[in-house]
Amino acid sequence: MNPTALIADDEEAPRAQLRAALQQAWPELQVVAQSPHGVDAWDAFLEHEPAVCFLDIRMPGLSGIEVAQRIGNRAQVVFVSAFGDHALDAFDAGAVDYVLKPVDAARLGQAVARVKQRLATQQVPDLQALLSGLAGQLRKPPPPAVIQASVGKEVRLIRVEQIIYFESDARYTRVVYEDEQGSAEALIRTPLKELLAQLDADQFWQVHRSVIVHHRHIASALRIDEGTMVLTLRGRPERLPVSRHFQGLFKGQ
Repeated sequence: MNPTALIADDEEAPRAQLRAALQQAWPELQVVAQSPHGVDAWDAFLEHEPAVCFLDIRMPGLSGIEVAQRIGNRAQVVFVSAFGDHALDAFDAGAVDYVLKPVDAARLGQAVARVKQRLATQQVPDLQALLSGLAGQLRKPPPPAVIQASVGKEVRLIRVEQIIYFESDARYTRVVYEDEQGSAEALIRTPLKELLAQLDADQFWQVHRSVIVHHRHIASALRIDEGTMVLTLRGRPERLPVSRHFQGLFKGQ
């Protein structure tokens, strides 16, 4: 099978230029998704599972650095950046593949050759330490303290620390939270992938493309079979699905 790729850049012209350059440098590469920002790029990665991701460093929502952190060792990552970005020195020191905008054919060819070699040997560089340091330098707004949600004709202000989990469908995101009666739920129009960029990742764990859960409410992770895992929650009957991408969160000792 031909290798697949994701291109993420918040500007349309650089996306188109990179895709055209890749058609010349790597004709067999199949671009399966193009994303205009980091949140969409992460969602597209979960949907398509591309072998290679070309990520702009600076995008709204989630930066390319943050998307790469989430991807981990599940794909090859090549960063795309404007000349002079402070991350480039760190990339050079860490032997990270990157190309500059506008794309230079020779530089892209070098990156493609290295990625092809790693794909052939099934090697993925461990970039997490480097990416964590760079992510800490990015300025992001603080996580929200309150979520506004609809319950009938009422708009409720739900404190983030009350929330147990979020679960999305095609139109809405359901918020399940603690209240004076024990628990309640409400609906918001914010897609789950956008919430992911706003919430504190240390507190709220994505466990499925449609589920984010506050980790303090997780009681256990139960493996049903080789490919199926569910979460049980403290004091609650429901079980939440854990997709294959996120089962590594629950490795045990």
